[in-house]
Amino acid sequence: MTIQPTSNASTTSDTVPMTVITTCYGRNRHLYNLLSSLENSSVKPAEVIIVNDDADPNRLAEFSLNIVKLPTTVKSAVNDGDDIKTTEFDIGHNSNLGALQATHDMLIFLDVDCIVAPTFIEQMYKKLLQYPSALLMGQPRYLTRPLSVEENAQLKINHLPVSILDELSVYNPYRYNFDEADSYPTETEQTAIKQTDDYGAFWSLCFAIKRQTFDKIGGFDTQYTGYGAEDTDFSFTARRLGIDFYLTADIAYHQQHSVYRPPLNHLDSIIVNANRFYQKWHCWPMAGWLSQFSDMGLIDWTEEQSLPIAIQREPNDKEVELSHCPDAPYV
Repeated sequence: MTIQPTSNASTTSDTVPMTVITTCYGRNRHLYNLLSSLENSSVKPAEVIIVNDDADPNRLAEFSLNIVKLPTTVKSAVNDGDDIKTTEFDIGHNSNLGALQATHDMLIFLDVDCIVAPTFIEQMYKKLLQYPSALLMGQPRYLTRPLSVEENAQLKINHLPVSILDELSVYNPYRYNFDEADSYPTETEQTAIKQTDDYGAFWSLCFAIKRQTFDKIGGFDTQYTGYGAEDTDFSFTARRLGIDFYLTADIAYHQQHSVYRPPLNHLDSIIVNANRFYQKWHCWPMAGWLSQFSDMGLIDWTEEQSLPIAIQREPNDKEVELSHCPDAPYV
């Protein structure tokens, strides 16, 4: 592996020719923690693209990273591209925009809630060199509370031990998880990697891919809106194209924020996206949530049906309130 030294003489780590892409709006505290973790990685990405960001430029300038900010606007094909239309915040669209503007062929997509482990970038870089035509997904761990102001400051100056993040975080028991020892490289062994045929296990929280493979998939289908199923659609397209899918033991800590169980706050987009997904793949995504919505009388749905789902009623304020879990680490 050839690593070129960064041009910033004040930094202590080298850079690798990778572009990190994240989409962000209104999560600046989480964004700054993500950037702190990238800044203090064993190797740093050569470029960090933030799409639809509302962060303070002065704060961003504090990080010894090559940061590129992109607004969520697209040029229409009408009138030779003179028309500009503004879209709503959309993860798939923003991810595609970040990939389109990336300088490097090796791409890492990170949710803005991520804090990457110190070796995450380095290990993903090595694995993508070894499996250049594959789709690689990291190992999420979920913080059980938000970091304090003091912990945020310690993270920025690289004084927050990984052991603290490990103590504060848990695995999602409903997903595949590596043994803990697999996530820590040694002088002779890399972190673990495992090929899987379970493309439904893919989640766009933390993944690596080469630009050519991303373009082969066609990026994220922007017919999905808001929340739900766009990442499963992405991985199903990869499966249809014969693209290998690997899980890696490289940890991205997910910063805690409140969730809804089930996600009643995303009911409308989940139903739109479920119908879109079934139209393409002839199976239903997010079956657990759809079953819960059906039990509540919000939709009329069974897993065997082929007709589009229609919303029977919207959840009332009390139902939404009861589904809110302010202290949960994951949905």
